[in-house]
Amino acid sequence: MKPKTLSLIASISLLALIALCLAWEAILAPLRPGGSWMTLKVLPLMFALFGILRGNRYTYQWSTMMILLYLTEGVIRTNDAAPGNALALAEAVLSVIFFMATMFYARNTAPSRLAQASQRET
Repeated sequence: MKPKTLSLIASISLLALIALCLAWEAILAPLRPGGSWMTLKVLPLMFALFGILRGNRYTYQWSTMMILLYLTEGVIRTNDAAPGNALALAEAVLSVIFFMATMFYARNTAPSRLAQASQRET
């Protein structure tokens, strides 16, 4: 896939994950009635969002490691009562999509790969 396509997939999945986490912890199935401090878990995602939208390769690299925390939470919380279990599964799926898109974007935009691509064109 082209880096532009991977960037679009990463951006959409990250925005969807932010919206899901906020809705989950504030409205849909909060740990405590009325919402909880768990909504703060979107802060690391927000830090990554600006770099992802700008196409900052370094952000793509470190966010592949950060997103594994959200994948872990999603997998662990699939044992929650409904609707929490469905939300946890959605979090896990969005985390995997984001992970794959960012990993391939970082790989395809590596300076060594870009140099090889430009040599092939000449």
